[in-house]
Amino acid sequence: MESNGSNRISDSLKDSQYKDMLFCDYMLEWLYNQRNQVKPNTYIGYEQKIKGRLYNYFKPLKIKLIDLKARDIQDFINHLFNEGLKGNTICHYLTNINKALQEASIRDIILFNPMDKVPPVKKDEFIPEFYTDDELLEFIEVAKKSKLELPLVIAAVYGLRREEVLGITWKAIDFKHKAIVISKTVGRGKYLGVTQFLFKDIPKNKSSYRTLPLFDFIADLLLKYKEQYKANKKLFGNTYCNEYQDYICLMEDGELMKPDYIDRNFSKIITDNNFKKIRLHDLRHSCATLLLRNGVPMEEIQKWLGHSSIRTTERYAHLNPNDKEIPAQMIFDKLNSAFDTKDENDIKKEQLSNSN
Repeated sequence: MESNGSNRISDSLKDSQYKDMLFCDYMLEWLYNQRNQVKPNTYIGYEQKIKGRLYNYFKPLKIKLIDLKARDIQDFINHLFNEGLKGNTICHYLTNINKALQEASIRDIILFNPMDKVPPVKKDEFIPEFYTDDELLEFIEVAKKSKLELPLVIAAVYGLRREEVLGITWKAIDFKHKAIVISKTVGRGKYLGVTQFLFKDIPKNKSSYRTLPLFDFIADLLLKYKEQYKANKKLFGNTYCNEYQDYICLMEDGELMKPDYIDRNFSKIITDNNFKKIRLHDLRHSCATLLLRNGVPMEEIQKWLGHSSIRTTERYAHLNPNDKEIPAQMIFDKLNSAFDTKDENDIKKEQLSNSN
């Protein structure tokens, strides 16, 4: 290593392609090699960061890979903070840089990894946004009248991730034994130059693969949409899309709902009805806090949400649990009333029957 501290190329590679390669171009090469090593969703995350802010920042600087120093990376970190990025997001950039430089070090392209000298970036404390019990019930009432009734109600009731809701198939619904299996996810992104749906099976040994109870009011909702899809298929005829008929969240023409379509319309519902502004993912937080507020043990919440670590679930520990109830019964007791379709005459008949 030279006395000025530069990260010089090893003697064996002085005449190789890496001698004059820019750091930003090396990151593109590293990204290309990740295509078959990581899952599509992971690759898309890498690509957005490396081809976006990272490349645009380092390209004009023309810093060679062999000359990259810790202070160059620190300057990039400061740049990201100045652009308003949070510590958690910046850490994702640094993870990519560290992996790429570690590989360069192992291959003796560089003598050492300059990331080893970069101090860690402090992550932001997680403070979840969520709806109270009453706010959640009010939201569900409005969601029931929207085109997003099915995905939003399921997301709110079960605390599912957006990709988990879109990944539910009719085969995952067991009406007889009243169970719903969370076994797939559906995302969407630009992968290898093509914007497409990204289908993924959740391995059975993963905590996110889980079986949840199928509440009667959810079963009724699903059956309603199953009949609606049959009617839509007749209405659209040959123009109806049959490619996604195994999935439960469809557009009127049979196309699978897109994640960004759900996000946009969710935000519109929030704005149009003057609800407290939250993200779609915060319905998951709302479910978690609903469970905890009503006495469900942390371990049960972890299983319900499919968290891989109890530490993730403990982010909600600022709330105080009291009575111990299982999640299914608690959610049924709290939310079933929002789907009660009985009119006053039905209630009077029940009361009369009970009095006799």
